[in-house]
Amino acid sequence: FEDELVKIWNKPKFVKNSNYVITLDRILSACHSERSEESLKLVEKIKKHKNFSEQIKEWQELGIVDEKFNSNDILTTDLIGKYLSKKYEHLPIDTKYFKDLEFEILSQFDDLDKALDGWLIKSENYQALNTILPKFKEQVQTIYIDPPFNLDSSDQFLYRTNYKDANWATLLENRLKLAKNWLNEKGSIFVRCDYNGNWIVRPIMDNLFDNNYRNEIVLSKSAKLTEKINKYHSAHDSLYFYTKSDAYDFEPATKKRDEPKWRGMHLPGIRWSLIPDEFVKLFSKENLKEKNGKFVTRARIILGKELLPPSGRHWALSQESIFELEKQGKIKLNEKGEPQTEEAETQKLTDNWTDWVGYSSIWGFTTENNEKVLERAIRTSSFRGNDFILDFFLGSGTTTAVAHKLSRKWIGVEMGEHFYSVVLPRMKKVLAYDKSGISKEVKEYQGGGFFKYYELEQYEEALANC
Repeated sequence: FEDELVKIWNKPKFVKNSNYVITLDRILSACHSERSEESLKLVEKIKKHKNFSEQIKEWQELGIVDEKFNSNDILTTDLIGKYLSKKYEHLPIDTKYFKDLEFEILSQFDDLDKALDGWLIKSENYQALNTILPKFKEQVQTIYIDPPFNLDSSDQFLYRTNYKDANWATLLENRLKLAKNWLNEKGSIFVRCDYNGNWIVRPIMDNLFDNNYRNEIVLSKSAKLTEKINKYHSAHDSLYFYTKSDAYDFEPATKKRDEPKWRGMHLPGIRWSLIPDEFVKLFSKENLKEKNGKFVTRARIILGKELLPPSGRHWALSQESIFELEKQGKIKLNEKGEPQTEEAETQKLTDNWTDWVGYSSIWGFTTENNEKVLERAIRTSSFRGNDFILDFFLGSGTTTAVAHKLSRKWIGVEMGEHFYSVVLPRMKKVLAYDKSGISKEVKEYQGGGFFKYYELEQYEEALANC
């Protein structure tokens, strides 16, 4: 029995229901010319296909096109010839409707894996992490997961959360141990949790990631203050930030400074702020200190004037920084003679990310992560367009959506049936150009893309077949 089970488990038909989603512009770009006869013929074949009406129906249900959509408008003709309409270049084609054309579409690409932006996998995540590890071992730059919290009840969720402490710890540890093998040496991992499981997550992460702990980032969440409980309501989650090694990529996330206001109105122009130490005295001997036989002053020369902070205080900026700001024209003395610096448009974040609510409700999913949180995590740890971002507790698909908008490659694993009702539709809308979340802030995101989605045969199915 066991031998038979192993044979079935290792059989070639391990991947099932494999399909691709690709926008029209990517089909044409693969043909090397938007106006080539070859590329236009392929688009015409798709338009004339017997299942094209089903594809249009899906677009309408997703809100990508309206009821007045006319397929004849996909291609436009001018004096030069026929080409793809700009308005419809990001229509996502799902090859499940065009299986007889799928090979022809895919054959346009010399290197299919390199052409793909992402992979969506419907599977139990432990199995997926094991099965696909050889393909992506040490290739992933950033992992972000929001695992099911260690709660008492699963009633309000689409997945199970009511594990016992030991079961939950084992579930998480087994998957994190595998996930570490996916990370490259410069990679990072972010694990979101709350007070129910923080005490379990931290020691597991410390052990598996060799104490390469970086931060416990605080995220805000909504609290139902109307509910009566005999304790304070919890209004935050923790996001644990670890790295694979000491040689990791890191860039502190930033946020836009609030614009100054006067009587509720935004004030235009450059903003200046006092250097955060009062200046009160001019240079004097009483402010000199002896160090190694030499006299050292706490004064700074600012625009030709030597200024001192109060007794017991010191300037926030070094003399070198002040001279550099002078060269850039970013420091001045105001009418009172007080030194001021020009404020940057953005400011660096600390480990307090509570300026945004950590959850969102755009897709009607109970634990839908806010896209801004994902953007910060990805920008913190990933700088290149070909970096892989992995989420094996994908939920509503926020990680893959944000990774795509930031021009990263991505891998998402989810076992719930909402894979088809939430995640897949969301990613199709992202390809078509999704206006929600961070879309308007990310200038490089204009829509378009190409990804594969499929199911892995599960252990229970192999067992049943056996």
